[in-house]
Amino acid sequence: MKTTSRVFLIAFTLAALTAGAWSQTQTASNTVPAAPAAAPAAPAPAPITAADIQALKDALAAQQQQIQALQEQLQRKNEARQVESTVAAPANPAPVAPQQVAALGATGIQQETANPAPSQNPEDQPQTFDQQMEGPMTIHFRGINITPGGYAEGAFIRRSRALAADVSTPFNSVTMPGASQSQMPEFFGSARQSKTTAFVDGRWKNVDLSSYVAADFLSAGVTSTSTQTNSYTLRLRQFWGQAKFTNGWSFLAGQSWSLATENGKGISPDDDLGRTNDARPRVIDPSYSVGFVFARQYGLRLTKTFGDKVAFAVAIENPQATLSSHGNAPNYLLGEAGASNSYNTTATYSFNPAPDLIAKVAFDPGIGHYEVFGLLDRFTGRAFPCAESLSTTVGGVTTVTVGPNCPAVTDAGTAVGAFSNSKEGGGLGASARWQIANRVTFGLKGFGGSGVGRYGPASLPDVSINGDGTIHLVKNLMGLSTLEFKVTKKFDIVGYGGVEYAARSFSVDQLTGKDIGYAYPTENNTGCYTETAPGGGGFTPGTLADCTADSRAVIEGTVGFWYKFYNGTRGKFQFGAMYSYLTRNTWAGYGGLPAGTNGLDPHGIDNMIFTSFRYYLP
Repeated sequence: MKTTSRVFLIAFTLAALTAGAWSQTQTASNTVPAAPAAAPAAPAPAPITAADIQALKDALAAQQQQIQALQEQLQRKNEARQVESTVAAPANPAPVAPQQVAALGATGIQQETANPAPSQNPEDQPQTFDQQMEGPMTIHFRGINITPGGYAEGAFIRRSRALAADVSTPFNSVTMPGASQSQMPEFFGSARQSKTTAFVDGRWKNVDLSSYVAADFLSAGVTSTSTQTNSYTLRLRQFWGQAKFTNGWSFLAGQSWSLATENGKGISPDDDLGRTNDARPRVIDPSYSVGFVFARQYGLRLTKTFGDKVAFAVAIENPQATLSSHGNAPNYLLGEAGASNSYNTTATYSFNPAPDLIAKVAFDPGIGHYEVFGLLDRFTGRAFPCAESLSTTVGGVTTVTVGPNCPAVTDAGTAVGAFSNSKEGGGLGASARWQIANRVTFGLKGFGGSGVGRYGPASLPDVSINGDGTIHLVKNLMGLSTLEFKVTKKFDIVGYGGVEYAARSFSVDQLTGKDIGYAYPTENNTGCYTETAPGGGGFTPGTLADCTADSRAVIEGTVGFWYKFYNGTRGKFQFGAMYSYLTRNTWAGYGGLPAGTNGLDPHGIDNMIFTSFRYYLP
């Protein structure tokens, strides 16, 4: 610093002048005066004045003030940048020695880079959520850190059988062999999975406060088309806030990955960029893999960690119901289409009496990561016992029959006697993941119960409807196996195999005597192999006649790779390619077949190829 140099120069000059004056005085008092030299003597140095001494004092005071200011600045930055991995350390960093401050100031080095990170590959180092979100683009403002992020993606997908779907695959809509779409492939290129994110964190006393928001463009407005402008709408993925305490408790509120979603370590919220605590399948398809248990929805979550080995959490989350039932009379109500001022008016929303309740415990004993979780949900509907009636005419006389729960025949076709009914559902799940030599990840996950179909990517039904209009829960099972191999630091191979299952859920209509519900044995599948003419206009495929085809099991296998061209301080650029084989097997139906004939159980198949170029912000 200029001030420091000036101080040192003044001090050195004064010392030299003082020493010279003292030496000449001593010589004059102890020797006999000599004869004048031929050359004139050098002029005597200027005397030290009070002004010179005051200047030196002022310079030293200015230096001390600058050292104190740098100390306070470093202390403020250290407090603002504390993260969970250092909560066990003293709340206030140790004071920095004045020599260190002066050295930092003299070299112009900022506190963030004064202590460089270890030379090991950062991908191999365990980091907390907050640490991994910190990056070169982090903005430090008034004690908080703001980290923008996201990635740009250029992806394409080719399916052997058309689904009229973008990069997200509707697994339970794979067409039957007779559908015209099964004779036509499809290709789509898309940038809509590109994400934009922001992570904000700060510290207040003994609490780490953070918030995360993520969005992509995998939604569509009424004017969105792929004909010319491709103007698709922004979609909310996550938006939550969290408070973490030094005693191991944390509280999260907002829209996030469901607590039922698997973690890679402990229990904490995942980001959308695959950088932290992430156990989601590393596939290109944003519908993930069949058998993966997940949801992104609103919730409140309370978590307690016990060191690094055990974590426990409970959550209340938004409920919904997926429904599939056939042959029913219009004698039941489960919900309605979304309100125009808040929901999608083309989608249906169930009326839910209570939130979904989820509890999970995670173990990290040192070898592997293990989770056990349970889910409790509740469904409600309104049954109308008089809405269904049966008219028979014999000899010109018409007789009207109503169900046993209808008060009188004269009430036929009315809402008389309507009543609400509810059913509790839920399930249990477990998962395990093992790391082998930091190169191979092997994982298994399973989940089963009644009324939990919507937590799987295939979106199999939660409920069907009995003949009297009451709710009947569907039994669901789902499972996923994972194998990921890090061949090199740049090249990864991934593979996944998953299945989702829905059991038969049917009853007999008391008036007609016919089977109704989901996957009843007498459903008619004889038309699932026969193509029908289109509806006209060129964009309305024909609807298969006599093809109920309720799904029994949806199965998918995926294999692929990711290659990182670059991964450093300027971000990450990578390419991936994957192949998926998807099949939708249906329940056998005997309707329309001769007596003694085996039922038809048609199945749809699709072969899909995905590629993706992605650039992640640093």
